[in-house]
Amino acid sequence: MALEYREWKEGDDLALLEIWGGPETLPAEQFRAALAPSSNQPWRRCIVAEDVVDGVRIPVAAGVVHEASLHPERLWAYIEVAKDHRRNGVGATLLTMLRREAGNSPSGVSKLRTKVEPGTPGAAFAEAAGLGPIQRSQLVVVEPEPLKLPRFGDGSEEAASERVEDLATGSVELSEVVGSYYSAVHHWDSPGELSVATVQRLFLHDLTGAHGAIVLRAPKASAFGEGVPASRKGKIQAFAISYAQGNSEEPSDVFLGHDPKLSADDAESAVRDLLALIAYQHPVLLEVDESMTALRSVLAPLLESGKAHVRGADTLIVSD
Repeated sequence: MALEYREWKEGDDLALLEIWGGPETLPAEQFRAALAPSSNQPWRRCIVAEDVVDGVRIPVAAGVVHEASLHPERLWAYIEVAKDHRRNGVGATLLTMLRREAGNSPSGVSKLRTKVEPGTPGAAFAEAAGLGPIQRSQLVVVEPEPLKLPRFGDGSEEAASERVEDLATGSVELSEVVGSYYSAVHHWDSPGELSVATVQRLFLHDLTGAHGAIVLRAPKASAFGEGVPASRKGKIQAFAISYAQGNSEEPSDVFLGHDPKLSADDAESAVRDLLALIAYQHPVLLEVDESMTALRSVLAPLLESGKAHVRGADTLIVSD
């Protein structure tokens, strides 16, 4: 099979969609958006493989490697090949070319990572290419009323309002906790320390779809001790950020986390209480990594009892 390889150009996306059809996996759906013309700001290299059919050049495969906004010690990479052109070395050739491009990246970073679903051709290709799992994640739907509602203090509305608060997504306090939590649970991929501006841009800005946040605060006494004015609020123990969904009948997409400085027991308790509140009347959708130990501990009995279920296949992040 004699193919020609060239840089991505405008119109390739439509041509390839006709050949590829719908995405076979969730990672494929996500990564297709990264297929775009090569650029230096941000750094991206995208290559297309063309076949010649009856004298007409037709794109049949593409690959991209690009820098990441987070986790700068690895580059994201993705390759997709039309079904009737697989097992002919097209993917391997594209990977070799992408590795060559990665070796010339301005950051000096050349290690690759990608996302695959276990048991798929993409996973088999990644394994053959020497990419091994560094993380596994699941999408979990939690059904309404999964947990008993927590009782705060004397059970009054005033006691509850001291612990639970709707917070503006522009809050610096919220941004700091979200950033520290994300860094803590993604230690396996070196995210580094996130600035408030970065957290706002990636997780809390209107363009991300974030449209509401609720936080669970520590009791005032335990947060500040005796002699501290009662008007001061307790520190944020856990947070839940909801994102806009196109279909109101779908579960609410929620990013649920906690202050990483909490003990394991306190983190689990805070996550359980906040999950009980946000999922009391409407199902919620959570993306859960293996490193999110507190959230996984809370979800385990719900999954076992049927009050929560996994949506779709697991996702593996694989890397050099």
